[in-house]
Amino acid sequence: MDVSLNVAHRAPRVLPIRAKAVSVRRDGRDLLNGLDLSVEAPGFTVIMGPNGAGKSLLLRVLANLIKPDTGQLQWCDSAPNRQRAGGVAVVFQKPVLLRRSVLANLEFALDAAGVPKPSRRIRANELLAMAGLQSLSGSPARVLSGGEQQRLALVRALASAPQVLLLDEPTASLDPQATRDFEQLAKSIHDSGTKIVMVTHDVGQAHRLADEVVFMHRGQIVEVAPTADFFERASHPASQAYLQGELYV
Repeated sequence: MDVSLNVAHRAPRVLPIRAKAVSVRRDGRDLLNGLDLSVEAPGFTVIMGPNGAGKSLLLRVLANLIKPDTGQLQWCDSAPNRQRAGGVAVVFQKPVLLRRSVLANLEFALDAAGVPKPSRRIRANELLAMAGLQSLSGSPARVLSGGEQQRLALVRALASAPQVLLLDEPTASLDPQATRDFEQLAKSIHDSGTKIVMVTHDVGQAHRLADEVVFMHRGQIVEVAPTADFFERASHPASQAYLQGELYV
């Protein structure tokens, strides 16, 4: 699948993204507890861990959607700001689509990203082709299947030509065929030069996609390793228990 685009603009640089001693507290409890993480290119990074470990919350912190209570987030060695927000895009488990056509969803995102009007239809059609949705361009976005909606959300996130795509369990509710289609699209986008960080519970998916695994437990990052090393010789007891399908308290 060719994901190259005639991009007339490019989002500002945000890599590396660094979380330094980040904590997020709610109701007197640390949901993220003094964690450190550096997100750099290249590589496809997968974040794993049990429910409640803080994976989705960490993703939102990296996107600057949630401010840490202590510690700091840096994009390219300085604090995030609105001018560089287009460098990071997020796709959530449940896509939020506008009540308009598939094509109009893309054109709206391209307009918001500052793509000149004469270029929007051309770019939107490139994105439709990338997602395999050309035949559905005039259909209401909200009547698409779950897999089609997620592919639309994924290519819509490319409107600003971001350096980094953050994916929060995007295939959790999809069937195997839709998951395969989404994975192929995500991998092609990554192979074209976009850094991807994805939260998943799916061990097989991590095997198929990840170059690096970040494992979380109780709001902390307890292990970061290349994929082969993680699955063959995980070093932390929580990681080992998770891979064996056992509980770790």
